[in-house]
Amino acid sequence: MRVFKQLMILGLFLITTQAIFSQSKITGMVIDGDFNDPLPGANVFVKGTKDGATTGFDGKFEFTTSLASGEIVVSYLGFKSVVIPFTGSTNLGNVSLKSDENQLEGVVVVGSGIIDLASDRKTPIAVSTIKAIEIQEKVGTSDITQAMVNTPSVYVADQSRGYGDSNIRVRGFEQDNTAVLINGQPVNGMEDGLVYWSNWSGLTDIANGIQIQRGLGSSKLAISSVGGTINIVTKATDKKEGGFASLGVANNSYFKTLAGYNTGMNEKGWGMSIMMSHWQGEGYTMGTQGRGQNYFISVGYKPSDKHNFNFLLTGAPQYHNQSYSQRISTYLDKGRKYNNNWGTLDGKFKSEVGNYYHKPVANLNWDYTISDNSNLSTVLYASWGRGGSVGSVGSRVRRPDGQIDFDQIYANNVASATGRSTYALRNSVNSHEWYGLITNFETKFTDELTFNAGFDLRTYKGTHFRQITDLLGADYFLDNGNVNIPNNQISATYDSNPWSALFNYADEGERYAWDYDERITYGGVFSQIEYSNDKFSAFFQGALSNQSHVRWDRYQYLPENEKSKGVDNIGYNAKGGMSYNVNENNSVYGNAGYYSRQPYHDNIYLNFGNDVNPLTENEKILGLELGYSFNSSYFSANLNAYRTSWKDRVTSSSTTATAGQVVGTTVLNDGDIIYTTNQGVEQLHSGVELDFTARPIKKLNLRGFASIGDWQYKGDVVTVKRDQDRNVLEETKEDVDGGEVGGAAQTSWGLGVKYEIFTRFNIDADWRNYNKLYSDVGAVKENLELPEYDLVDAGISYKMLVGKDDVNSVSFRLNVNNVFGQVYLASLSTTNQAVDGDETFKGINVTNTGYFGLGRTWNFSIRYNF
Repeated sequence: MRVFKQLMILGLFLITTQAIFSQSKITGMVIDGDFNDPLPGANVFVKGTKDGATTGFDGKFEFTTSLASGEIVVSYLGFKSVVIPFTGSTNLGNVSLKSDENQLEGVVVVGSGIIDLASDRKTPIAVSTIKAIEIQEKVGTSDITQAMVNTPSVYVADQSRGYGDSNIRVRGFEQDNTAVLINGQPVNGMEDGLVYWSNWSGLTDIANGIQIQRGLGSSKLAISSVGGTINIVTKATDKKEGGFASLGVANNSYFKTLAGYNTGMNEKGWGMSIMMSHWQGEGYTMGTQGRGQNYFISVGYKPSDKHNFNFLLTGAPQYHNQSYSQRISTYLDKGRKYNNNWGTLDGKFKSEVGNYYHKPVANLNWDYTISDNSNLSTVLYASWGRGGSVGSVGSRVRRPDGQIDFDQIYANNVASATGRSTYALRNSVNSHEWYGLITNFETKFTDELTFNAGFDLRTYKGTHFRQITDLLGADYFLDNGNVNIPNNQISATYDSNPWSALFNYADEGERYAWDYDERITYGGVFSQIEYSNDKFSAFFQGALSNQSHVRWDRYQYLPENEKSKGVDNIGYNAKGGMSYNVNENNSVYGNAGYYSRQPYHDNIYLNFGNDVNPLTENEKILGLELGYSFNSSYFSANLNAYRTSWKDRVTSSSTTATAGQVVGTTVLNDGDIIYTTNQGVEQLHSGVELDFTARPIKKLNLRGFASIGDWQYKGDVVTVKRDQDRNVLEETKEDVDGGEVGGAAQTSWGLGVKYEIFTRFNIDADWRNYNKLYSDVGAVKENLELPEYDLVDAGISYKMLVGKDDVNSVSFRLNVNNVFGQVYLASLSTTNQAVDGDETFKGINVTNTGYFGLGRTWNFSIRYNF
């Protein structure tokens, strides 16, 4: 009996021991395969069991299972699930998930060595990343800039002007001083640094993600990132066969259709992805109709594990009518959607203000994996921009209700004894041809030390002139300003059509007001070295570039003088920083950078002529940043402080004149545009930014941000005002020290919430507050502060699985922006102070000119993935 008891005890011990030691511990980290960011809330479980865990905000997971071997399933909404076999306790390392619920379902990011994502550098920067699924959900009918509004120090305005006319500022700096990169390629205009979002209306359809790098950023190029860098990564060729179709509708008769298909990669390594879309709408503001298309073709070829090629062609031809800013009193009298830039001709709608453009962009990427430690990325790119703005020339006639009386104008032209036009519609054409090459070599000397170097070559030719688009019953338009063709009678007209604009535009003898080219060539080299270990990282980055400018003017000069003196400018930047991981949850960093940036082409030549401006010199930018990050499974936060000094800078703005307004000695007409240029002033921007995410329970996600800025002008400014034909009206000098920088809210707060009611059914809402917003008037001593305002946006999403084995899906999305219909001033371009007896709106003198923000808007979309 004693022996039997001993055997039973031994057996129980062996069974217990086996149960204990058969448990397997599974650990790892789930990351976004496109941006290398942690994916919080991803599900990790053992197939066929309930053993598993949900990742924390750091993307990490850890759990035990009783199985000695099996398969781990890792999944996350909007990404493709992966299955990983395991045997015993296993550290899966970084588990990379690729986007799934996105246009073109791209799983390949080409030119990875060219695209400067923050995750590619260990030393941190102030950054916010927006995934493709959020872009699709949030943007709706707006510009892609709408996807960025819930991030610190970002302000978006002027959406009510027309489709594609929004304006975005980062840390208070305008678009021409915030670098925009698409797949690592610079897209800011080389002559003026501007970005027109209407030219990029298709980005919403093809964007894989957006990374806003505020301040110094991680870009290695010598680019104009004074405020920051907006890095947009597009789709590439998908390896998996499939496609999608979607339909969207919205307020003001907007609708959009979109479809795409992927062939998948065949056995020889070839694959292709294509997408087409069409949109049209009446516009939020009266008379701002628009329509356009988007096409995207991506061809990939992977002959071996070492080489990956991808050719991409995309474009978004569009036309939209526009609304100029009005006095607040006019909006209050006629409604916030009022626009007097249109009328009717024979009962049919006709506008005198608009924009049309077609900018095909092509690039060829080559990623070469030289070895386990070295790789080379190269991109050859080109764009061909054709189009411009629509406007008028001559004496405008208005109806009693304020709209343009095209019938009377037509009658006046027909009755002209000479056949000469008294009023016509024209295009200000801004075309270009841009070619570039960027290459970057990266190697790891050791596990801790990484080095890369490369070069950036660009050549740009811009052509600018005016042409007649509609004579409105006249026989010709008389131009007497061309020194080569005196009293030129122009009878040829050209449509404002973005497709025909590629090849059909006025010959030199049919152009008026101005006709000039600019040739800009750029060559730069860049390099970076970074050291990093588990606790510490440090980097140094430098770039040197030369920019050459030449101007040809066929309108103001005889042939022997039409070519200007060439100008060469050398610029450089140097950036460095370091970070320290205090422990697993806390880290700190500091960065500093100095830029010597060449002036833009438009600031080099005086008065849009061939005379070189003696006042221009390299702009000097000094940036300092400090940051702290906290990371845990349930809460993550980043705190950034910055100080940016920008000297010897040039800014410009525009306003709309009222009838009889005098500038200098010139009496202006109602609707005339006044262009103002400010030179020589310093801007000093400093502030603090906070962003956080929290996951208090499994189905609830919270996020928030705060930006507190102090942006001021320093010193004196020289102000030059010009009319719409670029004639100088007035030049003055004044002290602007301490003046507030306008155009963007210096203080903003935001809070967002997303809750999963049940599987694949989510609701979300975002609240934002904007304060310390001043008029956008350039450098002035006493600026005008606009009223504080709040906005709330909300949405509902549902994804329904369909088809055999639920491999297909139908997704639904409803957005309502400005849910409570907040009435607010988004921007002003004047500084008329209110005194006793003046009529005011929320304390603002109603004689001020600007734009109200959008009221309540909505959009709904349905999408089928197969």
